[in-house]
Amino acid sequence: MATEPSRISRKCERAVITAYKELREVGTEDVTAFNSCTTLYRIHHPEASLSEARRLVSEWIDHHVVREASGPTRGCDC
Repeated sequence: MATEPSRISRKCERAVITAYKELREVGTEDVTAFNSCTTLYRIHHPEASLSEARRLVSEWIDHHVVREASGPTRGCDC
């Protein structure tokens, strides 16, 4: 996985991507890692609905992990 989480400026996005990659590296199933990262996002943003958290986390994983893109993503301002 080529994307450097340290290049992600948004703190919660960096935390989510780092956690997802580390969970997958140790053999955690994709859905379990995704659910854990959704929970992590909601810890950073308790005001977010579950559906909003799932949408953002899935977009971030797709962007940084699946497509290995480095451009900006949608999300919060943190």
